[in-house]
Amino acid sequence: MSDLVVKSNRLNTAIQNLSLVEIRLIQIAIIDSRETQTGLTADSPLVISAKRYAECFNVEIDTAYDILLAAESTLFERRFSFVNQRDNQVKTRWVSQVEYIRGDGAIEIILTPAVVKEITRIDGIKDFFTKYTLGQTAVLNSVYSVRLYELLTQWRQATKTPLFDIETFRGQLGLGVSDYQRMSDFKRRVLDSAVAEINEKTDLQISYVQEKKKSRIVGFKFKVSGKENSKNTLKASNRKGCNTADMFTVEGLSDKQIGRIARNAQFIADYNHLVSSTSLAGQDPKAWELEMFNRLKKDASKFKKRPIRDYLN
Repeated sequence: MSDLVVKSNRLNTAIQNLSLVEIRLIQIAIIDSRETQTGLTADSPLVISAKRYAECFNVEIDTAYDILLAAESTLFERRFSFVNQRDNQVKTRWVSQVEYIRGDGAIEIILTPAVVKEITRIDGIKDFFTKYTLGQTAVLNSVYSVRLYELLTQWRQATKTPLFDIETFRGQLGLGVSDYQRMSDFKRRVLDSAVAEINEKTDLQISYVQEKKKSRIVGFKFKVSGKENSKNTLKASNRKGCNTADMFTVEGLSDKQIGRIARNAQFIADYNHLVSSTSLAGQDPKAWELEMFNRLKKDASKFKKRPIRDYLN
């Protein structure tokens, strides 16, 4: 099955407030509705299983179950707005119905007419569309990184963007009115970290300049280029469906690097449930490191909460 996410630029640039998990569910919905020819009308249900989510984003199946259960209540409440052909702002939801299917570990959703329209009309001469492979954003750990990638990938051919007005831009990234109000916080915690993650992990190379009016920053302009033969591009092209298991191996890493991974604070937080708090590994950092070192060497594919090499950063 293809993993190509295709949607209109109108939908891509919408002001929205989806979480990272919810963005990923919408991405799967867009892919599956087109590939399976279901969910392409406003009354056709689309089923997304925990197994499908786990394979796409390399999380444990139990984590995927929890994610889908939580999405039952949150996804229906998510709204977004976009400017239509008449230059009017339209407010709508992503889904008109969502149901958690108990026993199957899946949710069934129905996309709203506005969403269906913006993901199906990809042959219109007057319409412009954004497309990218899911593998490019599946490796990103921040919702801001995913949204910035989506916003900038449509400018790949043009190589530079027009001015992104700061207030609209904040809404497109999913920020609320009170989130990171100080420009220094916005740049450090949102923009700069997203740019760095995109440059490190995806097929895009991006940079920006800020534009001021008097002494106030009013927006940003970006330079965008594709990387030739980027590591992630090769992975995306070689994998079957959404399976990115090649990111979960210690092949090519030295024993010293594997030790660093085992000592990484985020790694410990992600996997401290694997040992009992009363065991030696649960009490002694050296014993923990040795235990995790041996487990990683034996079968690193069991550690799937995030790409293994991320713990070297």
